[in-house]
Amino acid sequence: MSSQKTVSLAYLVSQYPMLSMIFIIREVVQLRARGFHIDAASINAADRASEGLTQDEANESALTYYIKPQGAKGAVRAHWKTLTSNPAGYLRGLKLIVELGKTDLRDLFYNLMYFTEALMVGVWMQAKGQRHLHAHLGAQAATVAMYVKEVFGFGFSITVHGPDEFYDAPGQYLTRKVESADFICCISNFARSQLMKLSAYEHWHKLEVSRLGVDPEVFTPRPFEIEPAVFEVICVGRLTPAKGQHILIDAMERLLQAGRNIRLRIVGDGPDRASLERHVHRLGRQRDIIFEGAVNQDRIRDLYARAHIFSMPSFAEGIPVVLMESMAMEIPCVTTRITGIPELICDGIDGLLVAPSSVEELAAALERLMDDPDLRRTLGENGRKRVVEDYDLSKNVERLGDIFQRRLG
Repeated sequence: MSSQKTVSLAYLVSQYPMLSMIFIIREVVQLRARGFHIDAASINAADRASEGLTQDEANESALTYYIKPQGAKGAVRAHWKTLTSNPAGYLRGLKLIVELGKTDLRDLFYNLMYFTEALMVGVWMQAKGQRHLHAHLGAQAATVAMYVKEVFGFGFSITVHGPDEFYDAPGQYLTRKVESADFICCISNFARSQLMKLSAYEHWHKLEVSRLGVDPEVFTPRPFEIEPAVFEVICVGRLTPAKGQHILIDAMERLLQAGRNIRLRIVGDGPDRASLERHVHRLGRQRDIIFEGAVNQDRIRDLYARAHIFSMPSFAEGIPVVLMESMAMEIPCVTTRITGIPELICDGIDGLLVAPSSVEELAAALERLMDDPDLRRTLGENGRKRVVEDYDLSKNVERLGDIFQRRLG
């Protein structure tokens, strides 16, 4: 970066910091360390009170511009400033509300909110001297960023993770976003393929593959146990229907009924927690299936270190960073052969892949690992090699930096 022009851009995230999006902070911190000038904005306040943040999160929070906490006063100020200083851009924004919302009152209301948030972001960017906005995730934050470009004429790009956006592509205006964006970073070939499906060929040159990653110097191998007294399985992630944790609970019940010494720790929180807890209570397995709740990064490695197997039975994913973290620690992983996951894990080499929704396959894969220490060791070692080769955070942030430098420099 020393011989190149310093690249300056603003980041927009729906919620920052957020436990399930810690990788965005890692990305921003490393880009800044490489000489990029980045200002961050978040539509919503952080997902925890300040005393619950790690030091890195607290540092980022102090530097972040929060939109909704500005309240009605901040919104009115942004409307007035933009209307008086940039009436043509303001009218373009109003026109976009009608184009996207059409005659649906609910859609019109939401687009008015996106427009208002975009005015606040645009005014903030002007004060910061920023001319390009990069949105993480292709949903609401990207919609706000699209309005920013329409009103203020700033550059606009997105990191698209999927798959949630792809399930409601019209509602998320994905085709329009591909057409409007200067470029789009896709975290997997799968994500890029879905945007190709939704867009004309002449826009495909905008679609770059830029993978996420973890630091293999932070997530290091834990001691290998050949025959643990109790097999610890860990599942880390938001407690939502898409993660399929009910399938894992049923697979655990099969193994426990068969007399296997196995314990599951579910790490995370979310809207499905009450349902999952009721499931465990009905089975009477509260001692064997433990809910750890939401856990900060400064504690998650301790939980990983106790685990012998990582399992994530998801129905929908991008490429989960928690899989990369586990693999970097040489914890053999059992997950589903969906979306971008096979780009990270080759079945039988870097981990085990099972059919989504199959309790039978998941239970069999867990039991196979319990009974075969050599396979556990091999998958663990190969998993770490895979992360070091292709999902090292430093290397992949360097790749992202090259994209920003080439596109914006």
